[in-house]
Amino acid sequence: MKPLVEAFFDTATNTITYVARDPQGSAAAIIDSVLDFDYASGRTDTASADKVIDYIRANDLSVEWILETHVHADHLSAAPYLQEALGGKIGIGQNITEIQDTFGKVFNEGTEFQRDGSQFDGLFNDGDSFHIGQMRGDVLHTPGHTPACMTYVIGDAAFVGDTLFMPDFGTARCDFPGGSADMLFKSVQRILSLPDETRIFVGHDYKAPGRDEFAWETTVGAQKALNVHIGGDTSRADFVKMREDRDATLAMPKLIVPSLQVNMRAGNMPEPDEDGDVFLKVPVNKL
Repeated sequence: MKPLVEAFFDTATNTITYVARDPQGSAAAIIDSVLDFDYASGRTDTASADKVIDYIRANDLSVEWILETHVHADHLSAAPYLQEALGGKIGIGQNITEIQDTFGKVFNEGTEFQRDGSQFDGLFNDGDSFHIGQMRGDVLHTPGHTPACMTYVIGDAAFVGDTLFMPDFGTARCDFPGGSADMLFKSVQRILSLPDETRIFVGHDYKAPGRDEFAWETTVGAQKALNVHIGGDTSRADFVKMREDRDATLAMPKLIVPSLQVNMRAGNMPEPDEDGDVFLKVPVNKL
C-alpha cells in the first residue's frame, strides 16, 4: 500500500513533520511533530503544530498514532498538544527507558521522574507492527544516532528520523550518550535492505552545498547509490572513522537542553512547582 504523505517543514529547526494517511480511508499518523520554543525568552508557541491540526481537520482525518522516531535533541515535541486536539496514541521505541535513565541523571530529575516509558501510550520493539486504518506499519529498531531510534515502514514509505539525511547530506551524528557509529552503519544497512523503490522520508534537511531547495523525500535505491557518507561500496571501517572524525567537530544542538528534558517526557514539560510555574534545568559541564 502507498500511503499519502504530507510534509510540514519547520524553518527554525529544519525539522520535517509528516502526516501519513490511509489512501482508502480517513486514518492518519503524525510523525515527529514540533513545538516552537524561543530559548532566549523561554516561551513556547504552537504555530507549527497548528498547521498540522488545520490540515487534519480540513481533510477530515482521524489521527490514530502520534509517533516519535526518537528522543529529539534539536526540537521539542508537540505530541501532547496534538493529542489533546486530535486524539491518537503517542508511540516511541522501547529503548526510551535507556534515554530516560541516562538523562534523568544528567538533569538530576530525582526519583519522582519515571524511567519506565510510562509517559507514552505505546512502546515499540523491533519487529512490532501497528495499523493506521487499513495500512500496516512495521517497526525497525535502527540505533546509532541514539539507542532508541526507530524507523517506521508504512507501506512503501520509511520514516527514518535522523538516521539518514538526503543522499547529498549523509547520515546522523553518533556522539550523543549511547550513540555509536558502528551501530549506525548496521542500522543503515537494515534500511537499505528494503526494496529500492521504497520511499525514504528524512527527519531534517539542511540543504547540502550546491542545492537550492530543501528536500526530504528520496528512495532506498538513491541512498544506496548516492549517499555521500555510506553509499556505493563504503566499508564499515571507513564509515566509522569518517563519522567519528566528523562528530568531533560538531557543536551541540542549540535546543538540546530543553529538548531532552521535554521529549523524554513524551513532549510534556516538567512538573510545575507549588505556584504553577515550570522550570527547565541547565546542567553545567554535563553535555
